[in-house]
Amino acid sequence: MSHRQTLVLLPGMLCDAALWRHQVNTLDDVADIHVGDLTRHDSIGAMAQAVLEAVTGPFALAGLSMGGYVAFEILRRAPERVTRVALLDTAAHGEPTEGRRRRAALIDLSRQGRFKGVTPHLLPSLVHPRHENDPTVRDTVLTMAERVGHAAFERQQRAIMNRPDSTADLPGITRPALVLCGREDAVTPLAVHEEMAAALPRAFLVPVEDCGHLAPLEQPAAVSAALRLWLQVS
Repeated sequence: MSHRQTLVLLPGMLCDAALWRHQVNTLDDVADIHVGDLTRHDSIGAMAQAVLEAVTGPFALAGLSMGGYVAFEILRRAPERVTRVALLDTAAHGEPTEGRRRRAALIDLSRQGRFKGVTPHLLPSLVHPRHENDPTVRDTVLTMAERVGHAAFERQQRAIMNRPDSTADLPGITRPALVLCGREDAVTPLAVHEEMAAALPRAFLVPVEDCGHLAPLEQPAAVSAALRLWLQVS
């Protein structure tokens, strides 16, 4: 019998609990699951603090993309509370200059009243080509973005633009670590995850086939299986 534990799941930008629907539905036999709300703050630090205040006691921590940046900050602020960490389709480095320019342009697009055009514009870079026109994936991405809304989108972009560089922290993260990404992730490529996994003392790397940046949504069964294994590592 698997040991039941608290599992905190952190979504990426413009995502909410729907990103993790399969994981919430299939891992509830081994974990009490809490999905963090990363929509209310405009800094990674404030997001991390909100998550820490919303959950009591120790917990396993998994974050995708922006959620991964928040996971690193939680590990800095309260390392004693995190029993294990899963980093999905994310990166440890800070935002490069070109990335800041792209994000500033997206904020401008949103402020021009063209927020509904932002996610369809981003979708081809977020998912594997075979999922771009999959109604389940596409509709989930678009409806999540609509629920999150343009004001939270701008807050999240500012938080990502100004996130800390966590590269130097990796060797000190000694908990069991899952590093997972879509093999075709165009936002945070496999090579980025290979570097993270190599720097983490207790990491195992899982590339997910036929998958882009939104692995829990694109290949839900594979991601849930990897998380289940990670939750059982001692």
